[in-house]
This record gives sequence, structure tokens and C-alpha cells, in this order.
Amino acid sequence: MRIAVAYKWAPNPQDALVGSDGSVDWRHAKAGVSEYDPVAIALGRSLADASGAELVGLSVGGPDVASPMAKKSALARGLDRAVVVADASLQGLGATETALLLAALVEKIGDVDVVLTGDSSIDEGSRMVPTVLAGALGWPALTDVRSVSGTAGDLSVERNHRGGSQVLRLTGPAVLAAAVDAVVPGVPGVRDILAAGKKPVEEVALTALVRRELGSSVERVRIAGPEVRDRKRRMIEGSDAAVAAHEIVAALRADGVI
Repeated sequence: MRIAVAYKWAPNPQDALVGSDGSVDWRHAKAGVSEYDPVAIALGRSLADASGAELVGLSVGGPDVASPMAKKSALARGLDRAVVVADASLQGLGATETALLLAALVEKIGDVDVVLTGDSSIDEGSRMVPTVLAGALGWPALTDVRSVSGTAGDLSVERNHRGGSQVLRLTGPAVLAAAVDAVVPGVPGVRDILAAGKKPVEEVALTALVRRELGSSVERVRIAGPEVRDRKRRMIEGSDAAVAAHEIVAALRADGVI
């Protein structure tokens, strides 16, 4: 059995700067494994340990995906090995294109029984990648997965469903998106980081993948920030606090604020 976990090396939005025109400056944002991906890796590690399977990390993106820091950060989370596609043309890749490339990478390495992903990526948060990836592979996709057990071709999956839970049986390959609280991933220690440096990493050239081309393209034309309205700068004065408060509430209601 071979389990793949798709992870993303992405800048942290908390470090980004947003301009008055709505543009985002990522130059000072520190990159790391996307926030929810360690949950998927931990879920995959548990399944791999219970079934004797191999746990392979998959990632596509710009050149920094293949940096020593990116490799160690991902492998230290519990992956057995990693396969990455790093190319300058993939910098800032959208969710759809990322999913299609991951599908091509899954087909490239072959013999994958299940693909795990995080709930969403920290930088985009579109939650599209698992379903688009599954669609490209022709596999079912299950989201909000809390636990998974079993062996290849016979998996039991528990997922969040309408305020409760749902247990499903899978008899073939599938893409599973982990719920954000499926497990609590551990923090890699020094021993984990040192061991990660000895784990194998395969870099696949972009040209080696059979890529699916999109039938249309989306080009960013402009970004507009929120509309800024001129303030009325109305002053309400008076020594009686109760009367002033009443006038403030009346003014806010008149302007449709409350």
C-alpha cells in the first residue's frame, strides 16, 4: 500500500502586508508547510504505521519547494520520502493548476492507493485542490475526514457530517481531505529534523509530467480595496450623558449603521 500526502510550501499570511489599494506584499512573509497539512501528514502516518504502508509527500511549486529547509520541514513531520516538482514557472500557481499538477505527479509515481490533503492551504484557502485533484484522477473525494483505517482497497473512513459523523467504506483509491481537528500533529524535535536530512527526496522535472491543459485562462486585471466613504464628522455635545447617548443611537439609525 502506498499513501501520498500533498503538502504546500507557502508564505504565512500573518507576515504579509496589505496596501491601501488592496495589493498584498509577500516579500517579508516567512514560508513554511501550510498550516493544515501537518494534520494530513499525521493522519497518513497513523494509517501507514497500522497497514505497513509507505508514506510519500508530494509538492509542486516554485524553486523554494526543493530548498533544504522545505524538504526537512516536510520530512520531519513523519513522511518516509518526498517527491517534488520545483520550477520558476510554478511560482504563485493557482489552486486548479496546482491540483492538476499533483494529479500528474500521482500518476507519475504510480501505485498510489490514497491521497491525503489538508483542509485548505494557508495562503489561498479555496478548499478546491482535493476535489479538483480527485476529478483529474477519476477518483472519489471525501472532505472533513476525521479518521481512516484499513488496507488498500478496503478502507473505513469517518468524516464530519451534518453536525455528527458518517462512516464510509472505500473499495478503491480516493482523495481524502483531513478535517482541521482530525488529529493534533506533534512538533518535530531535533531528532526528527536530523533524521529528515537522511530521507530520500526525488525532484521530478516539470517536463516529465503529462500535464492537463486548461481550456481557458484567468488574468488578474486589478485589485481594489474596500470602498472608503467620507466621514460626516458630526459632533454631539451635551452635559447630559443619557440625552447624548440617545442622540448617538438616533444618528446611527438614521445612517443605517444599526
